[in-house]
Amino acid sequence: MTANPKNQDNKDSNKKVIRNLLFAVVGMFGFGFALVPLYDVFCDITGINGKTGEQYVSETPIQIDTSREIKVEFLANLNDGMPWEFEPLTRSVRVHPGEASRIEYVARNNTDRDIVGQAIPSVSPGIAAAHFQKTECFCFTEQVLKAGEEKIMPVVFMIDPSIDEDVGEVTLSYTFFIKPGSEDAQAEKDSKSKLALSTPLTQH
Repeated sequence: MTANPKNQDNKDSNKKVIRNLLFAVVGMFGFGFALVPLYDVFCDITGINGKTGEQYVSETPIQIDTSREIKVEFLANLNDGMPWEFEPLTRSVRVHPGEASRIEYVARNNTDRDIVGQAIPSVSPGIAAAHFQKTECFCFTEQVLKAGEEKIMPVVFMIDPSIDEDVGEVTLSYTFFIKPGSEDAQAEKDSKSKLALSTPLTQH
């Protein structure tokens, strides 16, 4: 009995549709994973969502605009579960666009264990974020505070003169998080230390 060519064509067509659908599902799944880092990069470049990017390096001298003055306020926050104390030593300053300024934050670890923290900055209003440049900041690297340690952490920043003239006040805020996994690593280290202390020495 000879197979119907029309039925065979329909089977081939169905296989092709199923294969294309599978490729589409896999592609969408992969795009979902890529979307978050792509969004982060986009925010870093544009300053959207209050992100302020990485360390700023100017290739040419910046002209200070002495005709304008902007008030900058500083806030400090701790994520849930972060047991540090954290605050700005300076609550606000007034700066000229293009002028480099230095302020300091202080963090204290009042616990009996070492903690690794990471500070995440944000700037409001959002349109100011792309113009808020940091040349020195504790947020560029992880911060390790030993048990009972206090650390002074400087920030050197400059507001680009190209910032919108309607912006007269800017807020720089930091939120400190415990580095994921650092608590587990410390617990394992403490466990090994206790085990070593409790293990009797072998007499020879």
